[in-house]
Amino acid sequence: MTSVETADLDIPTEDGVADAYLAHPADGSPHPEVLLYMDAFGLRPQLKSMADRLAEAGYTVLVPNVFYRHGRAPLFDLPEFIDPGARPEIFERIGPVMQALTPELAMRDAGAYLRWLAESPVAADGPVALTGYCMGARLALLTAGTYPERVAASAGFHGGRLATDAPDSPHLVAGEITAELYFGHADEDPSLPAEQIDRLEQALTAAGVRHTCEVYSGAHHGYTQADTASYDREGDERHWAALLDLLKRTF
Repeated sequence: MTSVETADLDIPTEDGVADAYLAHPADGSPHPEVLLYMDAFGLRPQLKSMADRLAEAGYTVLVPNVFYRHGRAPLFDLPEFIDPGARPEIFERIGPVMQALTPELAMRDAGAYLRWLAESPVAADGPVALTGYCMGARLALLTAGTYPERVAASAGFHGGRLATDAPDSPHLVAGEITAELYFGHADEDPSLPAEQIDRLEQALTAAGVRHTCEVYSGAHHGYTQADTASYDREGDERHWAALLDLLKRTF
């Protein structure tokens, strides 16, 4: 198994400083870059362990706290095991913070994250891959369309609100995307109903985007997150196989 080096760091943005987590192989060499977008629960040990697993596979992985405007991570007082059904006040706190991160702000930040990776000595020259979870899947899709010259691959898992009727819906960037995309949708996910899955698929197909959209049967929103009540081991391992396969094709 590849030895991994990790660090907590700060990334300057146009609006302040974003705290972040970095993981990469501890061999002193630069490696292909992966920008990992967090879910709404934020930068925490679960996401750091996912970054470590990608680093063990040979990648330099950056996980920014996209909610940095509201404070450094951990921003929320979360239990070790997160069950929003048992503690609905969790989303009462998270909701306003998540809504405050507009697509415009998020994509301005994405430019800062991508610049940091481009200048990092532990990141190889060349394009970046993205992976995002829950709200992070939206950010990954938007980033692929906003920075097509930098993004070679983008994956999203149990993403919500990917193809709405809103004028800033993420699927509307499809025409700008040059990357290969993969989506692992959750079958039991009210935030991404069947009509949105169809709308996303149609938009990507019409734009000629290389993509794979799969629906994980029986999976709930958040199925990759082992510290939550939504976790599904089978769906999570399927996600890892799909993600690593995409990265292998990309790099």
